Amino acid sequence: MSPIRAVRMLGNSLGLAWWARIETQDPAATYWIGPFIRKSSLKKKLSVFVSDLSSEGANSINYSCSRGHRAEPLTS
Repeated sequence: MSPIRAVRMLGNSLGLAWWARIETQDPAATYWIGPFIRKSSLKKKLSVFVSDLSSEGANSINYSCSRGHRAEPLTS
């Protein structure tokens, strides 16, 4: 395991990791991106992910960023 991955996992287990929840209406889906140690790193990846969703035809894309612990990020 890489040192960066180990730090991310530790941050997540302590509830210090940054996560983004992205919701779309068409198709109706919820995506989670994370964990990230710095919010700025999350924002960089988030803009790329949202652009990809948009280019694939997703509509009504909303997102929120939060700090905390996620046991198993799922896409629904």
